[in-house]
Amino acid sequence: MSTYTNLRSRFVLPVCAWTIFGLMASLGVASAGAQTAVAAANEPIVAQVAGPQLPEAPEAAGLKSPGAPAWKPPVRDNRIYKHVLFNQLEDRTSSSGSALRWDGEGWIGTDTNRLWLKSEGFLKGTTMSDGDHEALYDRPIPRMRYFDAQVGVREDLDSRPRRTWGAVGIQGLAPNFFEFSPTFYFRDGGNVAGRLEGSYDLRVTQRLVVQPQAELNFYSKNDPGRGTGSGLSDIDTGIRVRYEISRKFAPYVGFVYAGKYGDTATYARQAGEAVDSPTFVFGIRVWH
Repeated sequence: MSTYTNLRSRFVLPVCAWTIFGLMASLGVASAGAQTAVAAANEPIVAQVAGPQLPEAPEAAGLKSPGAPAWKPPVRDNRIYKHVLFNQLEDRTSSSGSALRWDGEGWIGTDTNRLWLKSEGFLKGTTMSDGDHEALYDRPIPRMRYFDAQVGVREDLDSRPRRTWGAVGIQGLAPNFFEFSPTFYFRDGGNVAGRLEGSYDLRVTQRLVVQPQAELNFYSKNDPGRGTGSGLSDIDTGIRVRYEISRKFAPYVGFVYAGKYGDTATYARQAGEAVDSPTFVFGIRVWH
């Protein structure tokens, strides 16, 4: 018994003590290691990648972190644009003389809201005729590609009595890139009018373009002061060949026919004006 007691006190107890101490030490080290791993897991991980670095994502709250790279400015989808075009700026020469013809338009606004200004007419000496000036609000038509709705006011302002009309119409590109613009006009006294305009650019080469064009005007009532009769009042059609020195500047030559019908032709004869007018033209087409 004494021998067993001596062996236990000399060998067993020290071994147990060292075993328990080792286990406690191991647990302490493991706990510290676990705490270190958890702390490391909570730290942000930054990948060291060779080459240019991608910018960091913005903070969820919209705040910029110190030292974070600057982001590019947002896309400006509401920028203001402008455009001016004189499709016809020409001299028309016929047996009755020559006249300056202009037909221009311009707009300013965003992709969805624009103000359009249109003007056309003739100037022969000091006399202006067929002066038509319009101011229109323009907006794209939903589910109708390449067409805009337009509403506004038209002013007949030239050497003849002045008239003011309301205007409603559409303008855009029909299939095969045919430019099409029907407009309906109305004013006091139950007067209504309509206009159909169309043109097409046929590119022979990158610079040589053939453009057929037509314009028809209709009125519901006679207006002797303006020299317009009811029904189909007049037509202006022709073909022009232009050479684009640049996209913004192109001289052209062409042949145009202008005809008046019905009571409009009657008023023209009474005023000593031509009813049928085939004319050679030359001019420039410019835009900015």
